[in-house]
Amino acid sequence: MVLIADSGSTKTDWNALNHTEVLQKVQTVGFNPMYQETEDIYKELSNSLLPNLTDKKPSAIYYYGAGCSSPERNKKVSDALQRLFPESEVNVDHDLLSAARALCGHNPGIACILGTGSNSCLYDGAQIIDNVPSLGFLLGDEGSGAYLGKLLMRSYFYRELPEELAQSLKNTYHITKDEFLDAVYGAEVPSRYMATFAKFAHDKRKHPFIKELIYTNFENFFERHVLKYKGHMELPVNFVGSIAYYFADNLKMAAKKYGLRIETIIQSPSEGLIKYHQELLEKSGATKNV
Repeated sequence: MVLIADSGSTKTDWNALNHTEVLQKVQTVGFNPMYQETEDIYKELSNSLLPNLTDKKPSAIYYYGAGCSSPERNKKVSDALQRLFPESEVNVDHDLLSAARALCGHNPGIACILGTGSNSCLYDGAQIIDNVPSLGFLLGDEGSGAYLGKLLMRSYFYRELPEELAQSLKNTYHITKDEFLDAVYGAEVPSRYMATFAKFAHDKRKHPFIKELIYTNFENFFERHVLKYKGHMELPVNFVGSIAYYFADNLKMAAKKYGLRIETIIQSPSEGLIKYHQELLEKSGATKNV
């Protein structure tokens, strides 16, 4: 049995599996080693994960998490997991790798995350070999819900929205400029707040003005990220995340402008990640039996 963890800052999905089936699912709070120390992670998992696992001795643990982008941060998580599971092999990687493995499996491709934020990478079928950096909410996040929210609200306050859209947005959110700015600059995670306005864009996505905002959002992502990868015209381009999933038709139309081939769009990486690791287990078992 191996244990797979897909962790964001809000929640972590744990899947215990063998090569044929998922044996158990457990959900705990999310973790981010940018803000949490080993002891905090260890204590939380001691209370919320370990008591709920039927098999407490997995042969290996594969943890993919937000904020796991450096050896120092990864060590915080791996040290906590190694204390909990001293007999297990522990592997800690960035959530971008989980997206790549879920989307591409064992094949080369370009993997993209379009959710609250955005990220992308070039994947060789096993590891990430190139990554145009994500500069976060202030400087980047093109293609994301936060970026779309930023485009929408900027158009609203600059009086660029058509009157019927401006009135509809005003009636929906009942927010003044000062309230909006206080919320953005005072929010603990401003990107999460800004992404809430993506719902309005989705509801009004057939309006020509909103449709153009959505295309601008995706075109900026393609031009600043995907087109920078070697082989982008030949390789499949794959997406995971709520924005890619709910705006799939717009995303595909925007991709046509650049001659890109979109192959897979999913909302969550869990199913693809489980399949990837089950295939690894099956290959490993076959090798041992030779």
